[in-house]
Amino acid sequence: MSAWTLLNTLYVMTEGSYLRLDNDTVRIEVERETRLRVPLHHLGGIVTLGDDVMLSPALLSRCAESGVSVTLLSRSGRFRARVEGPVSGNVLLRRAQHDANSSPDRTLALSRNILAGKLRNSRTVLLRGAREAKADDDRSALDAAVAKFDASLRAVGVAQEMDALRGVEGEAARTYFAALNRLIRIDARADFAIDGRSRRPPRDAFNALLSFLYTLLVHDCRSALETVGLDPQIGFLHVLRPGRPALALDLVEEFRAIAADRMALTLINRGQLKASDFRTTEGGGVLMADDARRTVSIAWQERKKETLMHPLLESEVPLGLLPQIQARLLARTLRGEMEAYLPFIAR
Repeated sequence: MSAWTLLNTLYVMTEGSYLRLDNDTVRIEVERETRLRVPLHHLGGIVTLGDDVMLSPALLSRCAESGVSVTLLSRSGRFRARVEGPVSGNVLLRRAQHDANSSPDRTLALSRNILAGKLRNSRTVLLRGAREAKADDDRSALDAAVAKFDASLRAVGVAQEMDALRGVEGEAARTYFAALNRLIRIDARADFAIDGRSRRPPRDAFNALLSFLYTLLVHDCRSALETVGLDPQIGFLHVLRPGRPALALDLVEEFRAIAADRMALTLINRGQLKASDFRTTEGGGVLMADDARRTVSIAWQERKKETLMHPLLESEVPLGLLPQIQARLLARTLRGEMEAYLPFIAR
C-alpha cells in the first residue's frame, strides 16, 4: 500500500484507491478492502497522485469543513487542483512569502540555506565518484573538486550580500560541471563529454539530457509549492522575472545533483542512452530523440519511487515526495514555525 503520512499530510499513490469518510476517520480502500485508517483530526492535508485515486463526496465536504486541504496531482506529479473550504490560511502564507522576499536579511538567510543544500548534495555526488573511480587521475581530479566545494561551503556561510552568494554559486557550478566528465564511463566520454552548462539550446548530448531532467524536476517542485499554497513565482535565490517560477527554481537546487544529475549519469553509464539518441541542429543545438525522451521519462518515474532517508524526519521516504516535504518545511519557515529553512541533505 503506497500511502504515507508526513508532516500531517496523507499522501496516497496506490492505483485504484478509494478514500471515504468513516465517522471521523479517513478510510482507504483498494478493491473494497480496507488498507489504512487515519483519524481526520490528525491531518492538515490529503494529497493524491494518479487519476484513478478517488475520494467520496462526503469526505471532500468534511475536509472542507475541517480545514483539511485536498490536492490532486497526476501520476507524474503535475499539479491538477486543490480543494479547500471558504476560509484558508494560504493568503497569510503568501503574505509571509512576499514579506520575506522584501526583506534583504531574510532573503539572504533563506538563499544561504538553499545554496548550502545544493553544494552539499553536489559534493556528495563528486565524493562518491571519487571513491568509485578506477583511474588515479579521475580520483585526483574529483578529490580536488571536493576540496573546492569545501571552500565554497565556507564562503556561503559568511556571504553578506546576494551578489557574493551568487558569485559563490557560479564558481561552484564551474567546478562541478568540469568534474562531472570524470563520472562518465570512460568509453562513453567521447559521446557525452560536457563543457560547462549550456541551454537554450544545449550544445552537447549531456546538456540536452540534463535540460530535459531539470524540466521534469521543475514541474515536480512547482506542483509541491502549489500544493502547500506558496507562490512559485516569488523566490529568493533566483531573481524575479515575468513568467519565471523563481521559487520552484530555488527548491530545485537541492535536488539537482542527487535526482537529475545522478539519473543522467546512470542512464549513460548503463548504456540506456547512446549518441544515436541525440541529433545536432543546423544552429548547433542538440536535441534528444522522442524514443530517448520516453526512456528517460520512464526511468524518472521509477527513480521517484526509490526511498531516501530524510535526516529531519528520521524516516525513509520516496524521492518523489521529497519536494512536497521540503515545500512544507519552507512554508513552516515562512510562517515562523521554524527558525530556519533546512534543505534536504542526502546521506
